[in-house]
Amino acid sequence: MAHPHIPGYEFGSPALAQSPVSLEEFELLKKTVLFTDEDAAALRRSREILAPQVEQVLDVWYGFVGSNPHLVSAFCDPATGQPDMGYLEAVRKRFGQWILDTASAEYGQAWLDYQHEIGLRHHRLKKNRTDGGRGSDHVAFRYLIALLYPVTATLKPFLASGGASAEEVERMHQAWIKSVLLQVILWSHPYVRDGDF
Repeated sequence: MAHPHIPGYEFGSPALAQSPVSLEEFELLKKTVLFTDEDAAALRRSREILAPQVEQVLDVWYGFVGSNPHLVSAFCDPATGQPDMGYLEAVRKRFGQWILDTASAEYGQAWLDYQHEIGLRHHRLKKNRTDGGRGSDHVAFRYLIALLYPVTATLKPFLASGGASAEEVERMHQAWIKSVLLQVILWSHPYVRDGDF
């Protein structure tokens, strides 16, 4: 999968640490959340609908985060309490690419490694380092899980705007819920005590 040059988006880079979750273990996770080949196909169908709407989706998500001080604090300079706008913009570009990658449903080793990197960048192990951001030094674990709902719920109207049948919109939406759940599970690895993941 080719990616545009987005600073800090090293998908497929040999500089990334290999995910501690193997491809075989990831297949078991997919099986556990009932993620099937039909879900992967539904995600790929969603890509053509979402690609022209990425900025609008991000506006909704950033609006939600920005309207909640406990969430936007991840991007705020602790010394001033003000959002680091450069940091917010850098993350936004990667978030837009994440939408497209999620909708591509290509689950190889490079994708798995980058999911681990995303988890590290939310954790104090690597938070702020990619962009030299001045946000909080850690995203609380509870918010990784809690954000699964607003991210996936607010996506459904965008999926519905592409002219698909209600049944197909529901299939795409369910596939997105499963995919985001899988990713949140992978992102949680740095937060879990060794041996407990």
